[in-house]
Amino acid sequence: MRSLGSAWMVVAALCFALMSLFAAQGAQGLPPFEVLFYRTFVGLLVLVPLMLKHGESLRSTHWAAHSRRSLIGYLSMAMLFYALAHLPLASAVTLNYTSSLSFALCCVLLRRESLPPRVWFGLSLGFVGIACMLRPTFDAGQWLGGLMGLGSGLGAGLALYHVRELGELGERPAVTVFWLYCLSTLFGLLAVLATGGFHALDAGQAWRMAGVGVLGLGGQLAMTRAYKEGRKFLVSSLAYLTVLFAALIGALDGQGALPLWSWLGMALIVGSGLLAARR
Repeated sequence: MRSLGSAWMVVAALCFALMSLFAAQGAQGLPPFEVLFYRTFVGLLVLVPLMLKHGESLRSTHWAAHSRRSLIGYLSMAMLFYALAHLPLASAVTLNYTSSLSFALCCVLLRRESLPPRVWFGLSLGFVGIACMLRPTFDAGQWLGGLMGLGSGLGAGLALYHVRELGELGERPAVTVFWLYCLSTLFGLLAVLATGGFHALDAGQAWRMAGVGVLGLGGQLAMTRAYKEGRKFLVSSLAYLTVLFAALIGALDGQGALPLWSWLGMALIVGSGLLAARR
């Protein structure tokens, strides 16, 4: 396991796809805000002992940057979990993976970075792919879920931009992940209490919520290790296996075949993301 390198992203992609399945199943009986709370709370319960075992300090001096990153990250996850509850699994995950496009746009708009023509072409392909993905959701009356899925991708791209900002400030990746989980759990607790409080969990729901938390954290840690040990572009490319895994898992879960427009949109979004990742 020590020599996986870029292949850690394959592990991360499988974890994220399975997490999305459990979240979608859990959201059939629980509000999305509550499912999201368990995603970060269970992950936090596992993460803190791991950090303390390895002698990691939890302290940070970059409170403003952590707060921005965590709030945006939490809102992005909340929109994703709403989309998972109202869209086919592969559609919701693919719309979330427009984050590469929105990250590139953040670099242009907020840092005035120049992008090569190849990346601009990729962004154009991505917008066409988004239109293809959203068309079936509007036709099926799932327009709000589609917009939430797209919003989760935009938010995730902005969150990645703030992760880069924290890296430039010298913040350690483990501390960035810890404060994301800690503050998101706090945001989630407030959201659940404001929307009616917690619901009783049966055994099946409890296992799904545990799976959402453990798989979400496992994906996060595997992804962090992949970017640390692997080749950057290869890792970015392998990240899109989450879309493939989600499509396969959704089919095995009996969600049925996606319409042609969705498959076309998925292909365009993945292709555009690969081009944008090469910038």
